[in-house]
Amino acid sequence: MRSSLRIGPVPAAANDTTIVPAMIETPDGLANVEAIAATRGLDGLYVGPSDLCIAVGGAYPGDPAVQEAFDAALVRVAAAAEAAGIAAGIHTPHGDVARQRLAAGYTFATVAGDLNHLEAAARDHLQRATATDDADATAGGAA
Repeated sequence: MRSSLRIGPVPAAANDTTIVPAMIETPDGLANVEAIAATRGLDGLYVGPSDLCIAVGGAYPGDPAVQEAFDAALVRVAAAAEAAGIAAGIHTPHGDVARQRLAAGYTFATVAGDLNHLEAAARDHLQRATATDDADATAGGAA
């Protein structure tokens, strides 16, 4: 979307609604997270969990070989943000994980991505369009 549709025609107006987070997803980022969080003008820290898992030696979030190290890294990032008085954010694959991360001290969570949401919506529309009876058509919640 064009920014003018959301913030108006003056690009400088975006400054009032723009945040500046630092992504923490590399070994160096994790090793320096407290110093990064203390950076003047930074609004938050944001975790890319797949890359952060790789940073602690894993292959994917939930990799049992590094689960303890991954969990410790997540706690460290949230604690660093809290100590600095900034937001702690994390990407999550779905709402259940988002709820867990928010309960664990993260202040915001992104849920899935636009492609995931578009695929789910398209799948729902296709199911409705190809339903064989009224019960199938309303199974997705439409009346």
